[in-house]
Amino acid sequence: MSHFTRRTFLKSTAAAGALAGASSFGFPAIAAGSVKVGAALPFSGGLELFGAQARIGLDLAAAEINAAGGIAGSKVEMIYEDMKTDPKTAAEKARKLIQRDEVTAVVGPITSSGRNAMIPFQERLKTPLLYATNYEGADDQGGGCGRYTFFFNTVPNQDTAPLIPYLKDQGIGTSYYMFGANYVWPRNMFKAAKAMIGQTGGKDLGEEYTPWGVKDFSSVIRKVADSGAEILLFALPGADGITFIKQAEEFGLMKKTTVAFLGFSETYLGAFGEGKGENMYCGVPFVASDSSPGVADFVGRVRKMHGADTGVSHYVMTHYNALMALKAGLEKQGTISREAAVDGMAGLNFKIPTGDASITSGDHHITMNMYIARTEGGSLKVIKPLGAIAPASGCKV
Repeated sequence: MSHFTRRTFLKSTAAAGALAGASSFGFPAIAAGSVKVGAALPFSGGLELFGAQARIGLDLAAAEINAAGGIAGSKVEMIYEDMKTDPKTAAEKARKLIQRDEVTAVVGPITSSGRNAMIPFQERLKTPLLYATNYEGADDQGGGCGRYTFFFNTVPNQDTAPLIPYLKDQGIGTSYYMFGANYVWPRNMFKAAKAMIGQTGGKDLGEEYTPWGVKDFSSVIRKVADSGAEILLFALPGADGITFIKQAEEFGLMKKTTVAFLGFSETYLGAFGEGKGENMYCGVPFVASDSSPGVADFVGRVRKMHGADTGVSHYVMTHYNALMALKAGLEKQGTISREAAVDGMAGLNFKIPTGDASITSGDHHITMNMYIARTEGGSLKVIKPLGAIAPASGCKV
């Protein structure tokens, strides 16, 4: 498998920055002859790595749908907006896509804070939001769930709950230090993880959060080392996460502490330096190096379209799946409208590159195959297939 190199990153980011134009104001009519789909994703602001990956999946899905005749004979038209890794901008872009561009659905964003900022517009303007990023599940009151929100990636019982007992069973450890970015996803992921650690008889030795843009993590790395934790549960995405792992390697932390990297994907491979970032564990819905026919075929199609050195992460697959589910839902209903999209995707069974998948009727989360994977030899490799795991979303719907 090829690494996600700097050249690939620059190429993907440049492609992600090419945004489509807008139509005249109007709501809620759908333009004749096309199905407009908006995407509010981070193409700047720190998480552009993930925005570029999402776009790769969406572009492939749109190209394949259109090559096969479109959705019920109508071509898909993608309209991309940069939400700049900023919740306020995410909400503004969602409103623009719905009211001005008259999209049938909106895909995105990446962060939970951005999603939570967009949902009120999606609900009020009755337009489905297709969220294809792994996330922390609904809050204690079931917030963030509703008729117009669909989730195409994992929640904690799918990606983290199997990982913690696996690390114990393999003799890797039961004592944890938790470190992540200071926003919704890491805080709620760690909250869920604490309960899981307790259930396996493990220990929580510390918890800390950082703002974005920190350049020196030496004080945190010392705290982790001094705690004696066997496992670092890590939730710091993007460039900041890369910086931390590089500094942890230089300090020697990785030699005695195992990293369980929440939200890890192939986008990080090659970023830590030659021979670095090895033996990190994660729970994921897709691994590009998997030799199963569906995955190998999907990766091949991505690289045929975007280049042989393109990194292919689970963000590529889940965003591809989101657009394919929209197509299937609309065609199941036999009409193109926002309400038809909602009704058609609820309870949908469909094929994805890793096998069968289904969207729950009530809370709109996805059941799909899951895997425990490890970084090894500069690649991400499956070490335990888990089979299909149904989501425990926490939604109150």
